[in-house]
Amino acid sequence: MASLNVRAAVVSITFLILVLGMWEMSAQAPEAETAMTEYERLMGGADQESRVPPPSKVIALAWEELSDPFYDAGANDKGIGIQLAYSIYRVLTGYLAAMAIALPIGFLIGMSPLMYKALNPYIQVLRPISPLAWMPLALFIIQDSDASAIFVIFICSIWPMLLNTAFGVANVREDWINVARTHELGPLRTALTVILPAAAPTILTGMRISIGIAWLVIVAAEMLVGGTGIGYYVWNEWNNLDLASVIFSILMIGVVGMVLDLILGRAQRLVEYKE
Repeated sequence: MASLNVRAAVVSITFLILVLGMWEMSAQAPEAETAMTEYERLMGGADQESRVPPPSKVIALAWEELSDPFYDAGANDKGIGIQLAYSIYRVLTGYLAAMAIALPIGFLIGMSPLMYKALNPYIQVLRPISPLAWMPLALFIIQDSDASAIFVIFICSIWPMLLNTAFGVANVREDWINVARTHELGPLRTALTVILPAAAPTILTGMRISIGIAWLVIVAAEMLVGGTGIGYYVWNEWNNLDLASVIFSILMIGVVGMVLDLILGRAQRLVEYKE
């Protein structure tokens, strides 16, 4: 296993070097074939063709940004750390609110066939709606862009957790529940000591899916509402035609998303059990 991990790391690093090398070579500006006119010299050069910045420029920018990630020079000039902090705050707030609603309702649906049949039609109608479709309504009712973004995260996070919780609870082995009844455990104690541990891996799977969706949606939501956050940062840098900053922020979005997934993946492994 250790040998496989080493070989995989070598292949991964080699692939990265090849991609960066090809990107660096393809992003270089060509040599000017004719002498610059006076107008071109005044405009800063002869090559006016737009091109993707090379990785060397992105790496230099990343070093500069990460050396002082929490600077605040005004409304439209904040460090990447501040922008990510705003986004993570919105994601976690909406995510935790969704968890507080989804887990109890998921338990109720999973333990009661009656409630499943009663609530399932509403779930199936609401679940496919794009989270961003709720944004205009949220802005009109809440009249606060920050709270509206949190509401959108709440909406997109609730369904995977609710459905996975209901599925996990409904598929707990019947003989385990019968043992709880034999010991005359009440419904609440049965739910906490028998059903919850048995359904925990499935519930954590839903929570892991939800956090990934929430992190995807917050970027688009912040592009719409503006102000602060990593989504706004991407859109603002695009408006400034700073593609190096756009690429850097895309990479930071990926890194934070990976960290969030790793945290919940670790939690999921902690509650797994072997029969």
